[in-house]
Amino acid sequence: MILACGSLLSACGQTMEQVAAPAPPLTVAPPPLPQQGPRRMALLLPLSGPNAAVGGAMQQAAGLAASAPGTPPLDIHDTGGDPARAADAARAAIAAGDPVILGPLTAEETQAVAGAAMPAGVPVLSFSSDPSVATPGVWPLGITPAQQVRRLVAAARQEGRQHLAALLPGGAFGDAMQAALVDAAGQAGFDPPSIQRGGEDAGSVEAALNTLTNYESRTSELEARIKAMRESTNPESRQQAAVLAAQPVQPPSFDTLLLAARGEDLRRLAEALPRYDVVAPQVRILGPSFWASGASRLRGLAGAWYALPDATQRDGFVTAFQGKYGDRPPPIADIAFDATLIGKALAEDNDFSIGALTKPDGYSGVDGAIVLLPDGHVNRALAIYQIGQSGGATVVSPAPTDLSSPGS
Repeated sequence: MILACGSLLSACGQTMEQVAAPAPPLTVAPPPLPQQGPRRMALLLPLSGPNAAVGGAMQQAAGLAASAPGTPPLDIHDTGGDPARAADAARAAIAAGDPVILGPLTAEETQAVAGAAMPAGVPVLSFSSDPSVATPGVWPLGITPAQQVRRLVAAARQEGRQHLAALLPGGAFGDAMQAALVDAAGQAGFDPPSIQRGGEDAGSVEAALNTLTNYESRTSELEARIKAMRESTNPESRQQAAVLAAQPVQPPSFDTLLLAARGEDLRRLAEALPRYDVVAPQVRILGPSFWASGASRLRGLAGAWYALPDATQRDGFVTAFQGKYGDRPPPIADIAFDATLIGKALAEDNDFSIGALTKPDGYSGVDGAIVLLPDGHVNRALAIYQIGQSGGATVVSPAPTDLSSPGS
């Protein structure tokens, strides 16, 4: 199933990103009455509160998609970013006969909405990137850690890499990256990866790298041999000691390392890696998609990879959005646009069932192919970006067009 965006965009994420300037005042629909006309699609967004600018841009994107002929009208509700308000909005939309819910934005809101929507059999196309909300009937459309890691690990396998490791932070994001890596490694045929957690300060970075790279064991044996040769009375042994001292230390046992740090933590980590013999091209560094926003400053990680949709694929959407509203859309607005056109595709057949949503051919979205799986998870076509010697990043592996292939 293909999203019908060609006629709409005639001029032609995912981590959440704030909009630079507040969106213009937006009109929110009054509490809905039982529908007498065409069925509407519920759109749940934070149009007030701290994420109002994000919600406003997403409403604009959904409105742009809804202007395509044949798209059901939008039944817009302001959640204010509050789970209780989101649940109330979902119940109101269901009572009004809306056959699908687009949104809400966060995982907490999504969980609250699911509690109202699932018993009623109303599907939810959430804008969250938290995979924990995925369940039959609820799909998080944001770019998840699992999607990124699966694509990166498949590309590493294709490159001929054989041994995976990871240095990940504590907390929920580190948990998600670890679970994704373990799962992706198994799918790609790797042995279980070596994983260390922590590394948020200088001392713990050094300790974690020391353990992960087995640095002391790798260096102590060589140092002991050099010491014994230097203490020998045999001139040839002392010469051999000089030769050994000039040789590099045996590299770590892994050839691929997944990191998830950002900001100052990432800078500190990048400086520490060479001290533990974690260097390119012997070790390929993998990282999360939020590195894209600071790729120009990541010269210390030249050669590292991250996975994201190919940015050039959204050019038509950006042009249409700018033409209508005057500003560039933030990447998260893409999700609202795609969700609306998925709803349009369902409305064409008047079938909003899980079976209709999870057709194997999926949908062609602003950021590439999307396939909704019956268990609530989502497959996305992601490209591999590589950080350059002077910073910045370029695509080194295009996004796949066939999401049925392994690792896509």
